[in-house]
Amino acid sequence: MDVDEKKRFENIVAAKQDFFSSGRTKDLSFRKEQLGKFSVIFEKHEKEIFEALKKDLGRCQSETYLAELLSTKSELALLCKKITSWSAKRKVTTPMLHWPASSYIQPEPYGVVLIISPWNYPFSLSLIPAMAAVAAGNTVVLKPSEYSAATTSLLVKLIGDYFDSSLIEVVDGGVDETKLLLESKFDYIFYTGGPAAAHSVMAAAAKNLTPLTLELGGKSPCILHNVSNLQSAVKRIIWGKFFNAGQTCVAPDYLLLRFSEKKLVLSMIYETIKDFYTASPKDSRSYSRIINLRHLKRLSSLLQDGNILLGGDFDEESLYFSPTVLDGITWDSPIMQEEVFGPLLPVICYENISEVINELKSRPKPLALYLFTDNDDVKNQVIGSVSSGGVCVNDTVLHLSNPFLPFGGVGNSGMGAYHGKAGFDTFSHLKSVMERKLGFDVDFRFPPYENMPSLLKKLLAFIG
Repeated sequence: MDVDEKKRFENIVAAKQDFFSSGRTKDLSFRKEQLGKFSVIFEKHEKEIFEALKKDLGRCQSETYLAELLSTKSELALLCKKITSWSAKRKVTTPMLHWPASSYIQPEPYGVVLIISPWNYPFSLSLIPAMAAVAAGNTVVLKPSEYSAATTSLLVKLIGDYFDSSLIEVVDGGVDETKLLLESKFDYIFYTGGPAAAHSVMAAAAKNLTPLTLELGGKSPCILHNVSNLQSAVKRIIWGKFFNAGQTCVAPDYLLLRFSEKKLVLSMIYETIKDFYTASPKDSRSYSRIINLRHLKRLSSLLQDGNILLGGDFDEESLYFSPTVLDGITWDSPIMQEEVFGPLLPVICYENISEVINELKSRPKPLALYLFTDNDDVKNQVIGSVSSGGVCVNDTVLHLSNPFLPFGGVGNSGMGAYHGKAGFDTFSHLKSVMERKLGFDVDFRFPPYENMPSLLKKLLAFIG
């Protein structure tokens, strides 16, 4: 290990600790000023953002705007609007037993926050938590993915140009740099990525008893059951699945449909993919690319499962992988043992909804669950029986873009949540405070305690 490099990271964290200790970040006007800088970045550097994400993921401007800028701007607007009220004391009830007193919750920042972000949405999944952390009054070390190199370089430049590095700083680098950062003492860690690396992050946090949020992923099922408007349902499923070439943590991972509807649904899927991306998706400006060769090879190995009903084409040089639909898949197939995270849609057929529910209950809890149905009984049965990070009924992915809904996983798909107020609260310690007046006390609370039981019963009876 390079001693100088380790010292550099120690200095980065120490600078954030010193700045936080100065108390400047607790000033509400200071935090508002910093949020305003993010707004300037979005307005003045949109073209550079589009170009960086085109280099990293082959994204067109429209998809980048939908995938990254729209959600990030929405989060920022809500933070700017609500930061005053979210930072204020939150009054709570004080029981009569404690009278005369008042009680409230005071949000306060943790201190120095480490945010480790992924490559699939490298702009929004870096800045949405970073903005929430700054709004809550923390200092931030941001470590984006080395896979999305163009976006990471842009973040280094933009954050460096607009912000004091003692408040927020972007660290470039790979696994070694991440490990060095995790050796430092942070006050909070926020990680978005895969479950494998999450074990290392959590182990590093445990050494310092550092609280953390883990935003992971998992195999998000998509159930199609008793839908009158199949065309609309299929359109929304295909959009959610192949958006960003399937490289979305909440993409529908696999499709569950009834045997009786299989032929019709598959024909609709074929036509919808052609409508979205033409008969030659490789030439479509609306279709993204795989992040790198390693992930493309991982996806190509999954083609050995089942039968290829549609697609299955890929090109290593251009990192293109076609929208692909696989049939003949069972719950035990290799592709069903890991998150696909790419443009492969396995299809599994079923007879009745109870068998689907029982199977899902026996598997790791997904980050998202999608259900398309017109049947309220089925809807209530699925939502009430199957645990997941979130649920979206009759659509896909869109629940993620609602800043008023906390977003997060459960079990193997993560812990903790953010977005909107949930994000502000994630990066805040909600400190409990009780204030009492001096001079009035009930004697039974103090020794000697001989008369306490009878007096306490009388008092509780009076209060009740």
